[in-house]
Amino acid sequence: MAAKPVVDGIQTRHQGELTVIRVNIQDPSGRAIADRYQLSLTPSFLFFSNDGEILWRAVGAVDPGQVAASLGGP
Repeated sequence: MAAKPVVDGIQTRHQGELTVIRVNIQDPSGRAIADRYQLSLTPSFLFFSNDGEILWRAVGAVDPGQVAASLGGP
């Protein structure tokens, strides 16, 4: 829950540049996604390229600067 304001800020700041998808790994569909991407800790963050390649992942916190850099911004 502590990461929610940071993720909300990233989503607002980069609207139109990225899509934020939240997954509840307690739900069966969420568990399947967690298994597919080998997510065992929450919160976990994955940043994908447009073609679906994982560019980076983070556990526990996400750095807004890293997101901006991945998008080619300052």
